[in-house]
Amino acid sequence: MANDDQELGRWERPLESKTERYAAWGSTLFKDHGVVRLLYRNRHKVSDELWRSSQPVPSDIRWARRKGVRTIISLRHSSNFGAWPLMRETCESKGLSLVNLPLFSREPPTHDAVRHAKSVFDSIEYPALLHCKSGADRAGMGAALYVLLRQNGSADDAIRQLNWRYGHMKFSKTGVLDAFLQFYKRDGEARGIAFLDWIETRYDRAALISQFKSNYWGDVLVDRLLRRE
Repeated sequence: MANDDQELGRWERPLESKTERYAAWGSTLFKDHGVVRLLYRNRHKVSDELWRSSQPVPSDIRWARRKGVRTIISLRHSSNFGAWPLMRETCESKGLSLVNLPLFSREPPTHDAVRHAKSVFDSIEYPALLHCKSGADRAGMGAALYVLLRQNGSADDAIRQLNWRYGHMKFSKTGVLDAFLQFYKRDGEARGIAFLDWIETRYDRAALISQFKSNYWGDVLVDRLLRRE
């Protein structure tokens, strides 16, 4: 049990030796599939104040700083992966804020997650870069929430952030994110209800989850072959 607890907290601690740093890079590149992200970072500009991407490594943080980015937003639920301490220490050395905004890729946002997103987008220093692991699903949802909560954009504007060109596949379990935005478009926007008001008064998350059905082969592709988080 002690070893399990030690492993769970391994990447929460600062890197204090070359051995630990090499291990963090090994975790990033191989266990967390970072080798693929070195070839394609899935980095895109959402607006003049926001970028979206896959999990950044230190060189990506330095690139972001050169672009004027002041805040990095992590959409991943866990910090128990090697890229976390590498990202954290690079943000600290470059004077960037690191903020957590956990989202799911196979479940629609909770009411609290939307409220948290509103608080984050209203309080951080811009420009900002938000990321998940692959930059496809949670990054798309995070960007969609930004469009709705920060830019007061339309449902269609938000839906465009969940697109195959970012690697998002709506025919798999991750399609529940599309269903969430379509639900708002149909049940909220069509009635003239602002997004946050709809969340607070009409959004039935449990009903959406129970009604959504994914495609078996889409799940095989995303979960087993691409191994999305």
